[in-house]
Amino acid sequence: NALFWAEKYHADGIRMDAVASMLYLDYGKNDGEWVANIYGGNENLEAVEFLKHLNTVFKGRKNGAVLIAEESTAWPMITGDPKDGGLGFDYKWNMGWMNDFTNYMRCDPYFRKNNYGELTFSMLYAYSENFVLVFSHDEVVHGKGSMMGKMPGETLEAKAENLRAAYGFMMSHPGKKLLFMGQDYGQIDEWNENASLEWDLLKYPLHKNMQTYVRELNKLYQAHPALYEQDFDTEGFEWINCSYHEESMIMFLRRGKEETLLCVCNFDNMDHEKFRLGVPFAGKYKEIFNSDAKEFGGEGRTNSRVKASKKIEWDERENSIEIHIPPMSFMVFSCTPEEKKESPKRLTTKKAEPKKL
Repeated sequence: NALFWAEKYHADGIRMDAVASMLYLDYGKNDGEWVANIYGGNENLEAVEFLKHLNTVFKGRKNGAVLIAEESTAWPMITGDPKDGGLGFDYKWNMGWMNDFTNYMRCDPYFRKNNYGELTFSMLYAYSENFVLVFSHDEVVHGKGSMMGKMPGETLEAKAENLRAAYGFMMSHPGKKLLFMGQDYGQIDEWNENASLEWDLLKYPLHKNMQTYVRELNKLYQAHPALYEQDFDTEGFEWINCSYHEESMIMFLRRGKEETLLCVCNFDNMDHEKFRLGVPFAGKYKEIFNSDAKEFGGEGRTNSRVKASKKIEWDERENSIEIHIPPMSFMVFSCTPEEKKESPKRLTTKKAEPKKL
């Protein structure tokens, strides 16, 4: 069936639902409703071997198409190599991140400081599997509302501001990305499989700006390998500060093999005109993306000038910069190391040879 979808319909990827119910004999069952395996455990050994075989055959015949497991337990090596005991999926649905971060964004900005752990907890397990970060169909059906509808705020403008910050954090967080249709331009109603998407909303500037924002986020992602090149390597991410719970802010680095990006997220309504933060090295820091730009529907509170770091210790780092952090915003800065000045070479004079008589 998996091969049929890939070969006949040219599916680029297949997401397998409820993998946990396949792996555990007692999943969703009471005592006496299941029989243990030959070793007395609750693992479904036949299902494990089937999934390993399916993933191995699929990868051997359909190069490029991916297999994703929607699995909600701590079963190890979902994306591990079958030769090493893994199941062989390419990616695992990051249910934990989706639930935690969505709950965090639902909070009124005033109360987010009390839920700061839901913002940072994902990095404790981010490298246990190859994850996909998702705002999927599961989050916009059955009375859950749209992504725009989940956001706090009395006006659509306030909701859009929150959603821009949320999408920015998602795009800069380690892991691959999935955004369900209609959420890219801020659909108001939850998804309805019996009706078309609300394309008419694009005649309103707020929704057109949101579409532009997601488009530019995608362009940013494609243009900067630091945002994806080392997604599953601990070298690709580093906290600058994850303790600003009162301010509801986080700062971190994303690293590629040849570039470093500084990301700043503010999930509060407070404006910080002069905010100092530590930087990875002495150099110049240029803002290359700001969710508060006017083209996205923001107020245009950007950092137009390149910031040269100063040797002021901050965030346990030797160098720091001072920037303007708008309320409810996501920003990215490119990082260019300071060129080391070569010490001037000492001039030497050649001794004159004695004249011959």
